[in-house]
Amino acid sequence: MTQTLRIADPDIARLAGTDRPEVQVAVGVLFQESGEFLLTSRPVGKPYAGYWEFPGGKVEPGESTYQALCRELHEELGIEVTAATPWKIEVVDYPHSLVRLHFFKVMGWRGALQMREEQAAHWQTLPVQVSPILPGTIPVLEWLAAES
Repeated sequence: MTQTLRIADPDIARLAGTDRPEVQVAVGVLFQESGEFLLTSRPVGKPYAGYWEFPGGKVEPGESTYQALCRELHEELGIEVTAATPWKIEVVDYPHSLVRLHFFKVMGWRGALQMREEQAAHWQTLPVQVSPILPGTIPVLEWLAAES
């Protein structure tokens, strides 16, 4: 797996300075058989509310990234992951947090999607038709474009 560092909004000061611990996050890129992928909006009350992203969330102590992925997608979308593959890692330096994103390609799940955090969701293809896009989501769109 590859990883890089991306600086989001470099003109905004970093909270707690530059020496911040990384927050580990598991992220699912859900694909339908048609090749469409799911983007969801960030809920009200979170940083970058309303921006579009791939679903996922923080890895809790004692969890693997895969376990966190399964838990987060169940909590956010009401689904049970049945097939997911680790893909790539991206480190994003946001003004509010330094985040290490562990991306998984999710090809299988059980259950109907439920937006449990009152977020919006849209199945997309490239180029995406929703905006604004969360900075940590942009590299995934670039990877998908390079694969097609």
